[in-house]
Amino acid sequence: MEHQEQHFTGSALLRDIVIGMSDGLTVPFALAAGLSGAVKDVNLIVVAGLAEIAAGSIAMGLGGYLAGKTEVDHYESELRREYAEIETVPDREREEVETFFAELGLSRELQVKAAAELIADKDRWADFMMKYELGLEKPDARRATKSALNIGVSYIIGGLIPLMPYFFVNEGLEGLKISAAVTIACLFVFGYAKSRITGLEPLRGGLRVAVIGTIAAGCAFGIARLIGG
Repeated sequence: MEHQEQHFTGSALLRDIVIGMSDGLTVPFALAAGLSGAVKDVNLIVVAGLAEIAAGSIAMGLGGYLAGKTEVDHYESELRREYAEIETVPDREREEVETFFAELGLSRELQVKAAAELIADKDRWADFMMKYELGLEKPDARRATKSALNIGVSYIIGGLIPLMPYFFVNEGLEGLKISAAVTIACLFVFGYAKSRITGLEPLRGGLRVAVIGTIAAGCAFGIARLIGG
């Protein structure tokens, strides 16, 4: 029977969705809850919520772009350094390759042969050093753009969930009751699914995310009530 690997390989996409959705669900929810405790005009809550979602998605997307761009730039910088070391100190670099094979348990004869075959191609040599000496995988050149879009869209989707109930009510507190029920449930499902995908205990993960979002919204509501009298 053919063996099927069960490892999850979409870590970059998952990370972007988690970043965008978690903040998208939590921040607009807390903002709407805080405004519900201070004002009765539901239109003001909707406008402020939409403005926050727009600003938040842009800011989060830009952060994702800069993080992705930094990752690519860092890899390229280290790769240039590896090529320079291969040219200037090849003996030391070859010894590092042999040491790697030695740590795998290869005999001295096989260490030398394997290293000699590997370093015959400088590109392959440099890639090997990047991966096994520095622990760096070559990033997708389009990673920055993809990350920005993934995080930004995830933030918008997450942010609209707690805000949607306010479109159908006349008072802020009425909208908050529905928004709280819907958002807390979504936070739990989101945390549960994330934990299940990443191999953690799903129920605990779902409860943790739901509790964090609830605390954030509760604090915002309480502060608004206190300030507003």
